[in-house]
Amino acid sequence: MTAQRFAPGDLVVRREVLLGEVWFAVPTICVEDTPELLALYLPPGAEFGFPESGTFPAGRHPWQAAGHRAWTGHGKLMLHRPGDAHSVDVFWSGPERAFAGWYFNLQDPLRRTPVGVDTLDHELDLWWGADADRYVWKDVELFAQRLVEGRYPGMATAIRAEGDRVGALLDAGRRWWDE
Repeated sequence: MTAQRFAPGDLVVRREVLLGEVWFAVPTICVEDTPELLALYLPPGAEFGFPESGTFPAGRHPWQAAGHRAWTGHGKLMLHRPGDAHSVDVFWSGPERAFAGWYFNLQDPLRRTPVGVDTLDHELDLWWGADADRYVWKDVELFAQRLVEGRYPGMATAIRAEGDRVGALLDAGRRWWDE
């Protein structure tokens, strides 16, 4: 059976599932959905959803704990390939929406649901700014803290390996998203 495809303009709910519990959701808009790529747009002001109850061994979602209720700033475009344990996100800045850079969000590979997609952000990421010569690792200390909290049981090696794999692709100049 073929997975449901979304049409351009469809509302796609992106949920994060931690240890079997949905702990974050946000509406996105489908830009493109093909067998090779799911492109989702997170619009400015998209409201975050957090469950009021549940078992969260690693605590509440960090954005909820910080009081964030909606996406601020420009929206972002999130590019997902089937099976990849990361997305390639496009960021813009300023009133003219100048290209700000590429953000490589390490996460569980997407799983389609009747209302959207499920994943789990892994905290550890790579950022390649528009004017930079090379990418940098982001949130290394935060990732280590999350491991101590029990957020990614048994996943630390795989998460780091995915970051190293993405970094190796960048170092080799293999950037499918530039196309």
